Amino acid sequence: MEILAFGVQADEKPLVEEAFAGHGRIRCLEVFLDQDTAPIAAGHEIISTSVNADLGAPVLEILAAGGTRMVAQRSTGFNNVDVDAAERLGLTVARVSYYSPYSVAEFAWALALAVDRRVVRASNRTRDFDFRLHGLMGRDLHGRTAGVLGTGKIGEAFARIAHGFGMRLLGWDIAENPACLELGMDYVPKDKLLAESDLITLHVPLMPETRHLIDADALKAMRDDAILINSSRGGLIDTAALVGELRAGRFTGVGLDVYEAEAGLFFLDKSLEAIADDTLARLVTFPNVLVTSHQAYYTEDAVRQIVDATLRNVLDYRAGRRSENVLVPRS
Repeated sequence: MEILAFGVQADEKPLVEEAFAGHGRIRCLEVFLDQDTAPIAAGHEIISTSVNADLGAPVLEILAAGGTRMVAQRSTGFNNVDVDAAERLGLTVARVSYYSPYSVAEFAWALALAVDRRVVRASNRTRDFDFRLHGLMGRDLHGRTAGVLGTGKIGEAFARIAHGFGMRLLGWDIAENPACLELGMDYVPKDKLLAESDLITLHVPLMPETRHLIDADALKAMRDDAILINSSRGGLIDTAALVGELRAGRFTGVGLDVYEAEAGLFFLDKSLEAIADDTLARLVTFPNVLVTSHQAYYTEDAVRQIVDATLRNVLDYRAGRRSENVLVPRS
């Protein structure tokens, strides 16, 4: 049996092939799954997809018509999956419910420190042998307040690092995490967290209830000198509203590893093309904004865990087993 894997990065390919060795042939493609590439899957019972795959109803219908019966997504989020359509078409869909939370939490901190201490600006200057310090002044984070929206595994890992920095911890979630409470975190309403935090980080899933969790009102509730970090899902922030606040000269720094319209852009080389997305084009021009292309998860440790979990999902499907990773069970 040949398994077809879409959206496999060059660094990821050896890990995928190593994990699946002895469990059937896996063919890795760099192209991402969408309506145009879905016909490639014809004749493949099992396919694997990346985080930015289009798994809406039209794509799922093409896959089902071509003989696909199982989709193994190599990501935790599944807001890109039309679960109802998959169930209607008899497609089994599984995801990776857990991988290293440290990969994302540590990268969120990398963004926070980079914008706070003007690291990108400093690096660009020294490449031109400009060694002035003007405009590079940052702030100590020790003694300041970190607001963590979403205190699951990743939020907890972020909070542990913040605790190590000696920061006051505020949290917001539907349920309190005992480990965060032990760190001294105070759970408060969202408005209070936004108003009192020097550093705000997002670690909640994207659902209808959380879409634009940080909207125009939330942005206005934040301190003018706050740092905002999003390494979760782009749709958590109303980007147009964020651009408006940045144009008004607000915020010490914004670090974004995700963008709400990133599909068709992130993971691809667009350097020789005109970017039609005016919001993104404007966003990257602000000197206090750092945008990266959804790489927070991208460590060898995390990718190995993701690939291993994907293999288990495929083996479970073949054996007729069901795990916590299954979104739509085998019919």
